[in-house]
Amino acid sequence: MTRDDALEDALVRMSFRVMAVLTRIGAEHDLSLTQLRLLGVLRDRRPRMTDLAAFLGLDKSTMSGLVERAERRGLVARDKSPADRRVVDVVITPAGRDLAELLEGEVRSALAPSTGRLRADDRDLLANLLDALSRPTAAEDHPTG
Repeated sequence: MTRDDALEDALVRMSFRVMAVLTRIGAEHDLSLTQLRLLGVLRDRRPRMTDLAAFLGLDKSTMSGLVERAERRGLVARDKSPADRRVVDVVITPAGRDLAELLEGEVRSALAPSTGRLRADDRDLLANLLDALSRPTAAEDHPTG
C-alpha cells in the first residue's frame, strides 16, 4: 500500500466513524443526517436557499422540503435577504441554535475517546491538516461546464 493509499484509507475509515456518530446522534433527536448538516451549516451563516442547496448537494425541491420540515419544528426560518429583498435566506432560530449547541456537545463527547488518544499538539496539527483538506479546491470554487 502506498502512502497515498494509506492516507485515503485512514480518511475513509475515520469518516465512517464520524458518520456513524452523527447518524446515531441525529436519530436520537429525530433528525436525519441532512437535517443535522443543515443545522451545522446555519450555526454561523445566513445563506441563500440556492447557496445552501448547492452546499448540501440538493436540488431545489429537496432543499425546500428540508427547510419546510425544519421550519415546522421551529429550528429554521426563511427571511428576506437584507442585501437583496428578492432573495430568500435561511436562518437558524433560537431553538435551532440551542439544539445545534446540544448536538455539538454530544458529538464532541462521542468523538472524545478517539481524539483523546492524541497528544494536544497532535490534535492541533490534525485539526489544521483536516481544515486544509476541507477547503474547496480551485475546481470546486470555479466549476466548469
